[in-house]
Amino acid sequence: MAPARTTLVWFRRDLRLQDNRVLTAALARGGPVIPFFLLEERMDRGTAGEWWLGRSLESLNRDLLAKRSRLIIRQGETAAVLRSLISETGATAVLWDESFEPAQRKIDEKVRVALRGAGIFCDAVSDSLLYDPRRIRNKQGTPFKVFTPFWNHCLSLEEPASPVRLSGDLPAPSSWPSSDKIGVWSPGPRKEWTQKIAGSWTPGEKSAGSHLEKFLSGPLLDYPLGRDHPATEGTSKLSPFLHFGEISPRQVWHETRRRMAECRRPGALRAAEAFLRQLVWREFARHMLFHFPEMVSMPLHKEFLKFSWRKEGHLLRAWRKGETGYPLVDAGMRQLWATGWMHNRVRMIAASLLVKDMLQPWQEGAAWFMETLVDADLANNAFGWQWVAGCGADAAPYFRIFNPVLQGIRFDPRGAYTRRWVPELSKLPDRYIHRPWEASPGILAAAGVRLDKNYPSPVVDHDAGRKRALLAYSRMKK
Repeated sequence: MAPARTTLVWFRRDLRLQDNRVLTAALARGGPVIPFFLLEERMDRGTAGEWWLGRSLESLNRDLLAKRSRLIIRQGETAAVLRSLISETGATAVLWDESFEPAQRKIDEKVRVALRGAGIFCDAVSDSLLYDPRRIRNKQGTPFKVFTPFWNHCLSLEEPASPVRLSGDLPAPSSWPSSDKIGVWSPGPRKEWTQKIAGSWTPGEKSAGSHLEKFLSGPLLDYPLGRDHPATEGTSKLSPFLHFGEISPRQVWHETRRRMAECRRPGALRAAEAFLRQLVWREFARHMLFHFPEMVSMPLHKEFLKFSWRKEGHLLRAWRKGETGYPLVDAGMRQLWATGWMHNRVRMIAASLLVKDMLQPWQEGAAWFMETLVDADLANNAFGWQWVAGCGADAAPYFRIFNPVLQGIRFDPRGAYTRRWVPELSKLPDRYIHRPWEASPGILAAAGVRLDKNYPSPVVDHDAGRKRALLAYSRMKK
C-alpha cells in the first residue's frame, strides 16, 4: 500500500475552519493534514494587530483540537521553515491562502520556486476575496479606479461561490512535528495597552459568527442611516474578523442576502445592498493595492508629491492623544486608544482634521492607524487615507473638508458618543457639546469645564485651516 500523502496547510489570513478553501483542497488530496502557522516578519502588523493575531491563533488551535488536529507554530525564515517541516513530516504538498499584498506576493513567489524545485506540489488558493483582482478589468482592459463602475461590474459577474461547511475530524498524521508555543513572540512595547483593548474583543471564528448574527438580527435593517451615527450599534464590527479571515466574505455575502430576502420589512433589500456595497468597497481597496502597490506610501495622484505638508509634531501628538479641542474627533481618537477600533464616520472626520485642517502628511495618520487598529489592513488603510487626503483613486475632492463641529451636530446631535469618550465635557448642554469654546464662562463653570485646563481649546481654527489647505492645494496645482 502506498504511503498516505501528507499535506501541509499554511494558515495566514484564513484563521477559520468553515468555508476555508485551502482546507477543502487539502482534504480532497486524501491523507493526513498538518495545519501550521509561520511567524513571519511583522508583515505590516501593528501592536493591536499582533495582539489580535495571538488570540486568534489560540482560538484556531482550540477549534482544531476539537477536530482531533492541532496548529503547529514555527518561527524563522519562510523557506527554511518549510524545508524543515517537509523533512520532518514527509509532506508531498503545501497549500496556503493567497495574498495580494506586495511583500507577501514576493514571499509567495520565492516559496513556489523553492518547493517546485524540490519536487513538492504547492498551490496558493484565493480565499480572502469575493473576486480575484487579476480577473477584473474595465471595458478598456485596465484596472478600475472608480468604485461605482467597479461595484456594477462585480454585480454583473457570477454570484460568489456558496460557503462550504467542514464536517467531521481532520485526518491526523501518525506523529506530530514539534511546535513553538502560541504567543511566544513579543506583543510589542505596549503590553499594558493591549490588555486594555482585550476587554472589548473576543477574536476567533466563533466570535465572528456571533457578530454577524447579532448584526443581521437587528442593526442591518437600519444600516443605511444607522451606520453614520457613532452613538448607536449601527455597524457590523466585522472588519477585524474579515481581516484575519475568521469569517469568509462569502459567508457574509450569502447570509446577508438570504436573511434580507426572507425579511418582510420594507427597505430590507435596500439595507442589504448598502451593507454589501461596503463589503465590495473592501474588495475595491484590494483591487487597487494589487494593481498599484505603491499606494501604501505614495499618492496615486502624483501632483501630490509637490504638496506642502507641514510636519508639526505637537499637532500630531494632540491628534493621537485625542486632545485637539474638537470633541467628536477627540472622542474617536480616545475610543481608538481604549478599544483598538473607531467608528468609520469618525475615522473620516478625524483623518480630515489631520490632513486638511492641520496639513499633516496622510502617511503619519495611516501609520498610527496601522499601529492601533485591531482591523488595521494594508489595503483599506492606505486606500482610506488617500481617499480623505484627495490624492487617491475615487478620492473625495480636496476641497471637501469636513467641519468637525457640523459633523458632530449632524451625526451625534445629543452628544451621547462624545460624552462617553470625552467625559470632562459630559455636563455641557447639547448646544455646546461640539463647540465648548462658544459657551459662556458661567455655562462652562456649571459643567465643570475649564478650557485649556481640563479640556483644550481647538489646536487649529477650522475656518483658517480650511483656507490654508485650499491655498496649499491651489499652489500645488500651479
